[in-house]
Amino acid sequence: MSVLELKIPPAVVLVFMGVIMWFVADLAPELVLVIPGRIIMASAVSLVGIVLILAGAVAFRVAKTTVNPMQPGKTSSIVTRGVYKISRNPMYVGFLLILLSWAVFLSNIFSFAMLPVFVWYMNRFQIIPEEQALLAKFGTEYITYTKSVRRWL
Repeated sequence: MSVLELKIPPAVVLVFMGVIMWFVADLAPELVLVIPGRIIMASAVSLVGIVLILAGAVAFRVAKTTVNPMQPGKTSSIVTRGVYKISRNPMYVGFLLILLSWAVFLSNIFSFAMLPVFVWYMNRFQIIPEEQALLAKFGTEYITYTKSVRRWL
């Protein structure tokens, strides 16, 4: 197990990545993109991200299982209803959409380049360890779910 696995709350990663995106955009103002309607577009994408996060959290609460991503071993059930029919990680997809909306707002090539870094980090240090814990706890039931629903979208 790596030192970073399940150690930094995903919301902290979201904020940290947003700060980095702002910083790199500020460092390279010559790489600004012209995005017509960027404020409306950023707002709409952010709203979709927030809805996904809330829908994921509500589905966990309805299933009476933990929402805490730092302790996947405390999960009491595999949630497969609602947004979990289209993504195994809708809350992380929501975080990605919020970062995408921030990149649109910043309108800088380097800000957009940080999005794959977020996906890589989340896969490596959050999602894969979560999946290992769920596989250990639920076995075949979890494998069946992973075969029918994609990790992101």
